[in-house]
Amino acid sequence: MLIAFLTITIVIFAQQVGSNSPYSRYGYGLLSNPSPGASEAMGGISYGLRRSQQANPGNPASYSELDSLTFIFDIGVSGHLARMNDGVNNRDFYNGNIDYITMQFPLLRNVGASIGLLPYSKMGYNFGGARSLSNIQYIETYRGSGGLNQVYTGVAWEPAKNISFGANISYLFGNYTRSSVVTPVTSSALVGETKYMYNIRELKYDLGLQYTIPIDKARSVTLGAVYTPKINGRADVNPSEMLYATDPYQNPRTAPSQVLKTDTLQDTGFQLPHTFGLGVTYQTGHFLVGLDGTYQMWQNLAYPALLDDLTDDTRFNDVIRINTGMEYVINPISQNFFQRIRFRGGFSFANSYTNFSVNNPENGESMGMGSFREYGVNVGLGLPFHDYMTGHVSMLNIGFGYSRQQPDTDFMISQDMFKVSINMNINEFWFYKRLFN
Repeated sequence: MLIAFLTITIVIFAQQVGSNSPYSRYGYGLLSNPSPGASEAMGGISYGLRRSQQANPGNPASYSELDSLTFIFDIGVSGHLARMNDGVNNRDFYNGNIDYITMQFPLLRNVGASIGLLPYSKMGYNFGGARSLSNIQYIETYRGSGGLNQVYTGVAWEPAKNISFGANISYLFGNYTRSSVVTPVTSSALVGETKYMYNIRELKYDLGLQYTIPIDKARSVTLGAVYTPKINGRADVNPSEMLYATDPYQNPRTAPSQVLKTDTLQDTGFQLPHTFGLGVTYQTGHFLVGLDGTYQMWQNLAYPALLDDLTDDTRFNDVIRINTGMEYVINPISQNFFQRIRFRGGFSFANSYTNFSVNNPENGESMGMGSFREYGVNVGLGLPFHDYMTGHVSMLNIGFGYSRQQPDTDFMISQDMFKVSINMNINEFWFYKRLFN
Protein backbone atom coordinates (compact mmCIF):
# COMPACT_ATOMS: atom_id res chain seq x y z
CA MET A 1 0.00 0.00 0.00
CA LEU A 2 2.81 2.40 0.86
CA ILE A 3 4.64 1.77 -2.44
CA ALA A 4 1.42 2.25 -4.40
CA PHE A 5 0.66 5.47 -2.51
CA LEU A 6 4.06 6.99 -3.19
CA THR A 7 4.15 5.92 -6.85
CA ILE A 8 0.65 7.07 -7.80
CA THR A 9 0.69 10.36 -5.91
CA ILE A 10 4.11 11.41 -7.22
CA VAL A 11 2.88 10.88 -10.79
CA ILE A 12 -0.34 12.83 -10.11
CA PHE A 13 1.45 15.78 -8.53
CA ALA A 14 4.09 15.84 -11.27
CA GLN A 15 1.37 16.26 -13.90
CA GLN A 16 -0.74 18.91 -12.21
CA VAL A 17 -0.45 22.63 -12.98
CA GLY A 18 -3.19 24.42 -11.09
CA SER A 19 -2.18 27.95 -12.05
CA ASN A 20 -2.69 30.47 -14.84
CA SER A 21 -1.19 33.46 -13.08
CA PRO A 22 1.43 35.60 -14.88
CA TYR A 23 3.00 36.18 -11.45
CA SER A 24 4.07 32.53 -11.41
CA ARG A 25 6.64 33.44 -14.08
CA TYR A 26 9.02 34.73 -11.40
CA GLY A 27 11.00 32.84 -8.77
CA TYR A 28 9.64 29.37 -8.00
CA GLY A 29 6.10 30.24 -9.09
CA LEU A 30 3.25 30.81 -6.67
CA LEU A 31 3.95 29.40 -3.22
CA SER A 32 1.49 26.89 -1.76
CA ASN A 33 0.67 26.87 1.94
CA PRO A 34 -1.08 23.52 2.31
CA SER A 35 -3.48 23.34 5.26
CA PRO A 36 -5.01 19.87 5.39
CA GLY A 37 -8.56 19.23 6.48
CA ALA A 38 -10.21 21.72 8.77
CA SER A 39 -7.16 24.01 8.93
CA GLU A 40 -7.77 25.63 5.54
CA ALA A 41 -11.32 26.70 6.42
CA MET A 42 -9.91 28.24 9.62
CA GLY A 43 -7.68 30.62 7.67
CA GLY A 44 -4.77 28.14 7.45
CA ILE A 45 -3.79 27.97 11.14
CA SER A 46 -1.59 25.00 12.07
CA TYR A 47 1.24 25.84 14.52
CA GLY A 48 -0.87 25.60 17.68
CA LEU A 49 -3.42 23.10 16.34
CA ARG A 50 -3.30 19.83 18.28
CA ARG A 51 -5.99 17.21 17.73
CA SER A 52 -6.10 13.46 18.09
CA GLN A 53 -8.22 12.84 14.99
CA GLN A 54 -6.68 15.24 12.47
CA ALA A 55 -3.34 15.12 10.63
CA ASN A 56 -1.42 18.39 10.88
CA PRO A 57 1.91 18.38 8.97
CA GLY A 58 2.10 22.17 9.48
CA ASN A 59 3.58 21.41 12.91
CA PRO A 60 5.15 17.93 13.21
CA ALA A 61 4.96 18.12 17.02
CA SER A 62 1.20 17.50 16.71
CA TYR A 63 1.64 13.85 15.65
CA SER A 64 2.12 12.66 19.25
CA GLU A 65 -1.47 13.63 20.15
CA LEU A 66 -2.69 10.61 18.16
CA ASP A 67 -3.92 7.76 20.38
CA SER A 68 -2.36 4.31 20.11
CA LEU A 69 -5.26 2.69 18.20
CA THR A 70 -6.03 5.12 15.37
CA PHE A 71 -4.94 5.35 11.74
CA ILE A 72 -5.78 8.62 9.91
CA PHE A 73 -5.97 9.04 6.14
CA ASP A 74 -6.63 12.53 4.75
CA ILE A 75 -6.95 13.60 1.09
CA GLY A 76 -8.07 16.93 -0.37
CA VAL A 77 -9.07 18.19 -3.81
CA SER A 78 -10.14 21.64 -4.97
CA GLY A 79 -11.45 23.66 -7.90
CA HIS A 80 -10.48 27.28 -8.61
CA LEU A 81 -11.80 30.23 -10.57
CA ALA A 82 -9.20 32.97 -11.10
CA ARG A 83 -10.36 36.34 -12.41
CA MET A 84 -7.63 38.69 -13.65
CA ASN A 85 -7.96 42.40 -14.36
CA ASP A 86 -5.35 44.75 -15.84
CA GLY A 87 -7.57 47.82 -15.57
CA VAL A 88 -8.89 47.45 -19.12
CA ASN A 89 -9.51 43.77 -19.75
CA ASN A 90 -10.85 40.87 -17.66
CA ARG A 91 -10.29 37.17 -18.10
CA ASP A 92 -11.33 34.05 -16.17
CA PHE A 93 -9.36 30.81 -15.74
CA TYR A 94 -10.49 27.50 -14.26
CA ASN A 95 -8.23 24.93 -12.59
CA GLY A 96 -8.42 21.87 -10.36
CA ASN A 97 -5.89 20.23 -8.07
CA ILE A 98 -5.22 17.36 -5.75
CA ASP A 99 -4.16 19.50 -2.79
CA TYR A 100 -2.50 16.99 -0.50
CA ILE A 101 -2.44 13.40 0.76
CA THR A 102 -1.46 12.57 4.34
CA MET A 103 -1.47 9.54 6.63
CA GLN A 104 -0.88 9.46 10.39
CA PHE A 105 -0.43 6.52 12.76
CA PRO A 106 1.05 5.59 16.16
CA LEU A 107 4.51 4.07 16.57
CA LEU A 108 4.94 3.71 20.33
CA ARG A 109 3.32 5.11 23.43
CA ASN A 110 3.41 8.93 23.16
CA VAL A 111 5.09 8.63 19.74
CA GLY A 112 3.23 9.29 16.49
CA ALA A 113 4.26 9.46 12.85
CA SER A 114 2.97 10.82 9.56
CA ILE A 115 3.78 10.50 5.86
CA GLY A 116 2.32 12.32 2.90
CA LEU A 117 2.67 14.45 -0.19
CA LEU A 118 2.27 18.24 -0.17
CA PRO A 119 2.71 20.98 -2.80
CA TYR A 120 5.37 23.66 -2.30
CA SER A 121 4.92 25.87 -5.37
CA LYS A 122 3.29 25.85 -8.80
CA MET A 123 4.00 27.58 -12.08
CA GLY A 124 1.58 27.92 -15.00
CA TYR A 125 1.16 30.87 -17.33
CA ASN A 126 0.52 31.63 -21.01
CA PHE A 127 0.31 35.24 -22.11
CA GLY A 128 1.70 37.65 -24.70
CA GLY A 129 0.79 40.19 -27.35
CA ALA A 130 1.36 41.59 -30.84
CA ARG A 131 4.69 43.31 -31.51
CA SER A 132 6.38 44.97 -34.51
CA LEU A 133 10.00 45.54 -35.44
CA SER A 134 11.21 47.07 -38.73
CA ASN A 135 7.76 46.61 -40.29
CA ILE A 136 7.71 42.93 -39.27
CA GLN A 137 4.60 41.95 -37.34
CA TYR A 138 4.92 39.10 -34.85
CA ILE A 139 3.30 37.68 -31.72
CA GLU A 140 5.46 37.22 -28.64
CA THR A 141 4.18 34.63 -26.15
CA TYR A 142 5.52 33.69 -22.72
CA ARG A 143 4.74 30.24 -21.34
CA GLY A 144 5.73 28.28 -18.27
CA SER A 145 4.80 25.16 -16.33
CA GLY A 146 6.01 23.06 -13.43
CA GLY A 147 6.27 23.24 -9.67
CA LEU A 148 7.81 21.89 -6.49
CA ASN A 149 6.28 19.13 -4.35
CA GLN A 150 7.45 17.42 -1.19
CA VAL A 151 7.15 13.85 0.00
CA TYR A 152 7.55 13.96 3.76
CA THR A 153 7.82 11.65 6.71
CA GLY A 154 7.68 12.89 10.28
CA VAL A 155 7.68 11.74 13.87
CA ALA A 156 6.72 13.36 17.18
CA TRP A 157 7.44 12.44 20.79
CA GLU A 158 5.72 13.62 23.96
CA PRO A 159 8.39 13.06 26.65
CA ALA A 160 6.30 14.68 29.37
CA LYS A 161 2.65 15.55 29.67
CA ASN A 162 1.59 18.59 27.62
CA ILE A 163 4.90 19.11 25.78
CA SER A 164 5.79 17.58 22.41
CA PHE A 165 8.69 17.71 19.96
CA GLY A 166 8.50 16.73 16.30
CA ALA A 167 10.41 16.78 13.02
CA ASN A 168 9.66 16.30 9.32
CA ILE A 169 12.14 15.33 6.65
CA SER A 170 10.94 15.99 3.12
CA TYR A 171 12.21 15.14 -0.33
CA LEU A 172 11.63 18.34 -2.29
CA PHE A 173 11.44 17.78 -6.05
CA GLY A 174 10.13 19.44 -9.18
CA ASN A 175 10.70 20.51 -12.78
CA TYR A 176 10.26 23.90 -14.41
CA THR A 177 9.99 24.94 -18.06
CA ARG A 178 9.95 28.57 -19.19
CA SER A 179 9.84 29.68 -22.81
CA SER A 180 9.42 32.75 -25.01
CA VAL A 181 7.97 32.08 -28.48
CA VAL A 182 8.07 34.55 -31.39
CA THR A 183 5.55 33.79 -34.16
CA PRO A 184 5.76 35.92 -37.38
CA VAL A 185 2.44 37.25 -38.70
CA THR A 186 3.35 39.07 -41.92
CA SER A 187 6.09 36.74 -43.21
CA SER A 188 6.81 33.06 -43.69
CA ALA A 189 9.75 33.08 -41.31
CA LEU A 190 10.23 30.25 -38.82
CA VAL A 191 8.87 30.34 -35.29
CA GLY A 192 11.58 31.04 -32.72
CA GLU A 193 11.60 29.64 -29.18
CA THR A 194 13.93 30.47 -26.29
CA LYS A 195 13.51 27.92 -23.49
CA TYR A 196 14.93 27.26 -20.04
CA MET A 197 14.45 23.88 -18.35
CA TYR A 198 15.66 22.84 -14.92
CA ASN A 199 14.81 20.51 -12.06
CA ILE A 200 15.41 20.67 -8.32
CA ARG A 201 16.02 17.75 -5.93
CA GLU A 202 16.79 18.59 -2.30
CA LEU A 203 16.04 17.59 1.28
CA LYS A 204 13.98 19.88 3.51
CA TYR A 205 13.64 19.77 7.31
CA ASP A 206 10.95 21.11 9.66
CA LEU A 207 11.33 21.18 13.46
CA GLY A 208 8.26 21.65 15.64
CA LEU A 209 7.35 22.24 19.27
CA GLN A 210 3.97 22.37 21.06
CA TYR A 211 3.21 23.15 24.69
CA THR A 212 -0.33 22.83 26.07
CA ILE A 213 -1.47 24.78 29.13
CA PRO A 214 -4.59 23.20 30.69
CA ILE A 215 -7.06 25.66 32.18
CA ASP A 216 -9.62 23.11 33.34
CA LYS A 217 -11.00 19.79 32.07
CA ALA A 218 -12.62 21.36 29.00
CA ARG A 219 -10.37 24.33 28.22
CA SER A 220 -6.73 24.63 27.21
CA VAL A 221 -4.24 26.88 25.40
CA THR A 222 -1.62 25.40 23.05
CA LEU A 223 1.51 27.28 22.00
CA GLY A 224 3.31 26.09 18.87
CA ALA A 225 6.57 26.91 17.07
CA VAL A 226 8.11 25.65 13.82
CA TYR A 227 11.51 26.29 12.26
CA THR A 228 12.64 25.34 8.74
CA PRO A 229 16.36 25.84 7.95
CA LYS A 230 17.53 27.48 4.74
CA ILE A 231 18.08 25.16 1.79
CA ASN A 232 21.24 25.53 -0.31
CA GLY A 233 20.48 23.64 -3.49
CA ARG A 234 22.03 22.97 -6.89
CA ALA A 235 20.41 22.22 -10.22
CA ASP A 236 21.33 21.89 -13.88
CA VAL A 237 19.77 24.58 -16.08
CA ASN A 238 19.28 23.80 -19.79
CA PRO A 239 18.91 26.92 -21.99
CA SER A 240 18.13 26.48 -25.68
CA GLU A 241 17.20 28.52 -28.77
CA MET A 242 15.43 26.73 -31.62
CA LEU A 243 13.48 27.45 -34.80
CA TYR A 244 10.28 25.58 -35.72
CA ALA A 245 8.00 25.44 -38.73
CA THR A 246 4.96 25.76 -36.43
CA ASP A 247 4.27 26.78 -32.85
CA PRO A 248 5.92 24.09 -30.65
CA TYR A 249 3.27 24.63 -27.97
CA GLN A 250 0.43 23.82 -30.37
CA ASN A 251 2.38 20.93 -31.91
CA PRO A 252 4.58 19.55 -29.11
CA ARG A 253 5.84 16.56 -31.15
CA THR A 254 7.24 18.74 -33.94
CA ALA A 255 11.03 18.49 -34.28
CA PRO A 256 12.95 21.78 -34.53
CA SER A 257 13.95 22.91 -38.01
CA GLN A 258 17.15 24.43 -36.67
CA VAL A 259 18.97 24.38 -33.31
CA LEU A 260 20.64 27.73 -32.71
CA LYS A 261 21.84 27.06 -29.17
CA THR A 262 21.72 24.33 -26.57
CA ASP A 263 23.68 24.17 -23.36
CA THR A 264 23.79 22.80 -19.80
CA LEU A 265 24.74 25.04 -16.89
CA GLN A 266 25.73 22.61 -14.16
CA ASP A 267 25.41 23.14 -10.41
CA THR A 268 23.50 26.41 -10.65
CA GLY A 269 22.74 27.78 -7.19
CA PHE A 270 19.19 27.84 -5.80
CA GLN A 271 18.23 28.73 -2.24
CA LEU A 272 15.03 28.51 -0.18
CA PRO A 273 14.60 30.57 2.99
CA HIS A 274 14.82 30.22 6.73
CA THR A 275 11.21 30.03 7.97
CA PHE A 276 10.03 30.83 11.50
CA GLY A 277 6.48 30.19 12.68
CA LEU A 278 4.67 30.90 15.97
CA GLY A 279 1.06 30.14 16.83
CA VAL A 280 -1.42 29.94 19.69
CA THR A 281 -4.74 28.11 19.93
CA TYR A 282 -7.45 28.34 22.58
CA GLN A 283 -9.81 25.36 22.72
CA THR A 284 -12.91 24.30 24.64
CA GLY A 285 -15.32 21.44 24.09
CA HIS A 286 -17.37 23.57 21.67
CA PHE A 287 -15.09 26.34 20.45
CA LEU A 288 -11.59 26.77 19.02
CA VAL A 289 -9.78 29.95 17.96
CA GLY A 290 -6.19 30.33 16.77
CA LEU A 291 -3.62 32.79 15.47
CA ASP A 292 -0.45 32.03 13.46
CA GLY A 293 2.44 34.22 12.33
CA THR A 294 5.11 33.23 9.80
CA TYR A 295 8.33 34.98 8.78
CA GLN A 296 10.40 33.86 5.76
CA MET A 297 13.85 35.31 4.98
CA TRP A 298 13.81 35.50 1.16
CA GLN A 299 15.94 38.59 0.59
CA ASN A 300 19.29 38.10 -1.16
CA LEU A 301 18.84 34.36 -1.71
CA ALA A 302 20.70 32.80 -4.63
CA TYR A 303 18.74 32.39 -7.88
CA PRO A 304 19.95 32.35 -11.53
CA ALA A 305 19.76 35.85 -13.04
CA LEU A 306 19.43 34.45 -16.58
CA LEU A 307 15.90 33.26 -15.72
CA ASP A 308 14.46 36.70 -14.91
CA ASP A 309 17.15 39.37 -15.54
CA LEU A 310 16.86 40.54 -11.91
CA THR A 311 19.53 40.87 -9.23
CA ASP A 312 19.76 39.29 -5.79
CA ASP A 313 19.05 42.71 -4.25
CA THR A 314 15.78 43.31 -6.14
CA ARG A 315 14.37 39.83 -6.78
CA PHE A 316 12.89 38.65 -3.45
CA ASN A 317 11.15 40.14 -0.41
CA ASP A 318 11.06 38.81 3.14
CA VAL A 319 7.54 37.44 3.75
CA ILE A 320 5.22 38.02 6.69
CA ARG A 321 2.09 35.85 6.75
CA ILE A 322 -0.73 36.10 9.31
CA ASN A 323 -3.47 33.46 9.67
CA THR A 324 -6.35 33.45 12.10
CA GLY A 325 -9.46 31.31 12.36
CA MET A 326 -12.08 29.66 14.51
CA GLU A 327 -14.36 26.62 14.75
CA TYR A 328 -17.65 26.11 16.59
CA VAL A 329 -19.76 23.02 17.20
CA ILE A 330 -23.02 23.01 19.14
CA ASN A 331 -22.56 19.59 20.76
CA PRO A 332 -19.83 17.21 19.45
CA ILE A 333 -21.39 14.12 21.13
CA SER A 334 -25.05 14.84 20.37
CA GLN A 335 -27.25 12.20 18.69
CA ASN A 336 -28.48 15.01 16.43
CA PHE A 337 -26.34 15.19 13.27
CA PHE A 338 -26.85 18.92 12.78
CA GLN A 339 -25.63 19.71 16.28
CA ARG A 340 -22.38 17.86 15.49
CA ILE A 341 -21.62 19.91 12.34
CA ARG A 342 -18.50 22.07 12.76
CA PHE A 343 -18.72 25.66 11.50
CA ARG A 344 -15.43 27.29 10.53
CA GLY A 345 -14.08 30.61 9.32
CA GLY A 346 -10.81 32.45 9.01
CA PHE A 347 -8.72 35.24 7.51
CA SER A 348 -5.18 35.46 6.12
CA PHE A 349 -2.70 38.06 4.90
CA ALA A 350 0.70 37.79 3.21
CA ASN A 351 2.99 39.84 1.01
CA SER A 352 4.55 38.42 -2.15
CA TYR A 353 8.03 36.95 -1.91
CA THR A 354 8.85 38.10 -5.46
CA ASN A 355 9.19 41.49 -7.11
CA PHE A 356 8.24 42.06 -10.74
CA SER A 357 9.65 44.26 -13.48
CA VAL A 358 6.80 46.58 -14.57
CA ASN A 359 6.51 48.45 -17.89
CA ASN A 360 3.96 50.92 -19.20
CA PRO A 361 2.15 48.96 -21.96
CA GLU A 362 1.41 52.15 -23.91
CA ASN A 363 5.00 53.31 -24.45
CA GLY A 364 7.17 50.50 -23.04
CA GLU A 365 8.65 52.80 -20.39
CA SER A 366 10.00 51.02 -17.31
CA MET A 367 8.01 51.68 -14.13
CA GLY A 368 10.57 49.98 -11.87
CA MET A 369 9.78 47.08 -9.55
CA GLY A 370 6.35 46.16 -8.23
CA SER A 371 4.83 43.55 -5.92
CA PHE A 372 1.48 42.64 -4.37
CA ARG A 373 -0.25 41.79 -1.10
CA GLU A 374 -2.64 38.87 -0.76
CA TYR A 375 -5.78 38.95 1.40
CA GLY A 376 -7.90 35.85 2.01
CA VAL A 377 -11.11 34.81 3.72
CA ASN A 378 -12.34 31.23 4.24
CA VAL A 379 -15.49 29.56 5.54
CA GLY A 380 -16.34 25.89 5.77
CA LEU A 381 -18.27 23.02 7.29
CA GLY A 382 -17.14 19.78 8.88
CA LEU A 383 -19.71 17.01 8.36
CA PRO A 384 -19.04 14.19 10.88
CA PHE A 385 -19.48 10.47 10.38
CA HIS A 386 -19.55 8.96 13.84
CA ASP A 387 -18.60 5.32 14.47
CA TYR A 388 -20.58 4.43 17.60
CA MET A 389 -18.68 1.13 18.01
CA THR A 390 -15.30 2.83 18.44
CA GLY A 391 -16.19 6.43 19.17
CA HIS A 392 -14.04 7.62 16.26
CA VAL A 393 -15.24 10.44 14.02
CA SER A 394 -14.38 10.72 10.34
CA MET A 395 -15.03 14.07 8.73
CA LEU A 396 -16.05 15.34 5.31
CA ASN A 397 -14.77 18.91 5.14
CA ILE A 398 -16.18 21.40 2.64
CA GLY A 399 -14.53 24.79 2.31
CA PHE A 400 -15.05 28.00 0.36
CA GLY A 401 -12.27 30.53 -0.04
CA TYR A 402 -11.72 33.93 -1.61
CA SER A 403 -8.35 35.64 -2.00
CA ARG A 404 -7.22 38.81 -3.72
CA GLN A 405 -3.76 39.68 -4.99
CA GLN A 406 -3.65 43.48 -4.75
CA PRO A 407 -0.76 45.13 -6.69
CA ASP A 408 1.12 48.07 -5.23
CA THR A 409 2.15 49.55 -8.62
CA ASP A 410 0.23 50.81 -11.64
CA PHE A 411 0.00 48.63 -14.78
CA MET A 412 0.08 45.41 -12.78
CA ILE A 413 -2.64 42.75 -12.85
CA SER A 414 -5.00 42.24 -9.92
CA GLN A 415 -6.25 38.71 -9.35
CA ASP A 416 -9.34 37.42 -7.54
CA MET A 417 -9.37 33.70 -6.69
CA PHE A 418 -12.47 31.73 -5.75
CA LYS A 419 -11.86 28.24 -4.41
CA VAL A 420 -14.03 25.28 -3.46
CA SER A 421 -12.26 22.49 -1.58
CA ILE A 422 -13.41 19.06 -0.46
CA ASN A 423 -11.36 16.78 1.72
CA MET A 424 -12.03 13.53 3.51
CA ASN A 425 -10.52 12.82 6.90
CA ILE A 426 -10.89 9.11 7.64
CA ASN A 427 -10.24 7.74 11.15
CA GLU A 428 -9.85 3.96 11.34
CA PHE A 429 -9.59 1.69 14.38
CA TRP A 430 -6.62 -0.27 12.97
CA PHE A 431 -4.52 -1.16 15.99
CA TYR A 432 -7.13 -2.56 18.38
CA LYS A 433 -6.27 -6.10 19.55
CA ARG A 434 -9.52 -8.03 19.40
CA LEU A 435 -10.15 -10.95 21.74
CA PHE A 436 -12.04 -14.01 20.53
CA ASN A 437 -13.50 -16.81 22.70
